[in-house]
Amino acid sequence: MAAEGTDVAGGGAVGGHLAKDNLRQSKSPDAAPNRRRFSSLSRDAERRAYQWCREYLGGAWRRVPPEELRVYPVSGGLSNLLFRCSLPDHLPSVGEEPREVLLRLYGAILQGVDSLVLESVMFAILAERSLGPQLYGVFPEGRLEQYIPVRAHRPLKTRELREPVLSAAIATKMAQFHGMEMPFTKEPHWLFGTMERYLKQIQDLPPAGLPHMNLLEMYSLKDEMGDLRKLLDATPSPVVFCHNDIQEGNILLLSEPENADSLMLVDFEYSSYNYRGFDIGNHFCEWVYDYTHEEWPFYKARPTDYPTQGQQLHFIRHYLAEVKKGEILSQEEQRRLEEDLLVEVNRYALASHFFWGLWSILQASMSTIEFGYMEYAQSRFQFYFQQKGQLTSFHPSS
Repeated sequence: MAAEGTDVAGGGAVGGHLAKDNLRQSKSPDAAPNRRRFSSLSRDAERRAYQWCREYLGGAWRRVPPEELRVYPVSGGLSNLLFRCSLPDHLPSVGEEPREVLLRLYGAILQGVDSLVLESVMFAILAERSLGPQLYGVFPEGRLEQYIPVRAHRPLKTRELREPVLSAAIATKMAQFHGMEMPFTKEPHWLFGTMERYLKQIQDLPPAGLPHMNLLEMYSLKDEMGDLRKLLDATPSPVVFCHNDIQEGNILLLSEPENADSLMLVDFEYSSYNYRGFDIGNHFCEWVYDYTHEEWPFYKARPTDYPTQGQQLHFIRHYLAEVKKGEILSQEEQRRLEEDLLVEVNRYALASHFFWGLWSILQASMSTIEFGYMEYAQSRFQFYFQQKGQLTSFHPSS
């Protein structure tokens, strides 16, 4: 989101985004390990990591002594804990087994959720279609997947999302993602179903001394969710297969961004059939948030970086060019599509703030990852109400 202006570290007037699982996998798997304090593996977890690698990867992984397995924390995850596991240099490969992998351990907010089974199936399908990293192993606590080092791609910075060539490539890639057929329910229950579950879990938290109660009361979140549902029920938006978390940390730039083939999307924990407006509006919200801030609360927000109407139209036109490929539209039809989509995505951007605000309150109560979750939640809700007020005066130009 945003434009020019003063940086806001942490919970400023419209404060930062929560680095979801990239920050949520996010900023870059190779980011400096001293950037912030990481959760390291316990001795028991190290033993299990060794066992998982040995059993699922085979080859040289079955011959490496436990004390020689290299396990390093990877920066970024806010939903999951991420570790790079690698073989020692002196141990030769037996076949075509990978020499290093990414170990993803699900966080408390994800463990035990039925959707993890579907997410693993989804991850495998996308890997088979060469649309995501390879999957090497799945187990109840997490999975082993292809590790893509920084030397194989260039990590994106938040402010690069506004560059016209890159923005056009992301729009095209998103449209291609939306065009996929996946073997999951096509009913768009994910958005409000998840938010309702999060809200109930928050309401069930012990109230004593926890700031979440202040947020619930200050913003009347239960009633506000009802108002949001009414607004979005009145906002036509097609149901497509959505990533639901396209931010710079979930986009790997494999080469200079000449076109969509230069990009790979990663991290599909939140992917589902959902309303198109959410995926685009959520991406626009991500223009605002930088998750590489090295001091508490470990994010920075630039509220004025929310894309201008001109920047939104640039993205929308490239998105529609891919969706409508082969169709001949009149100028009037094109203009109407663009105007309708501008309204749609800016209304659904509110849902992005609401969703990740609730997510962050819940994370604050259970996550072991060092991040300003409550500050982030408050900033998302502040931005929600700010943008909600602006919608009343939002009129696309002709």
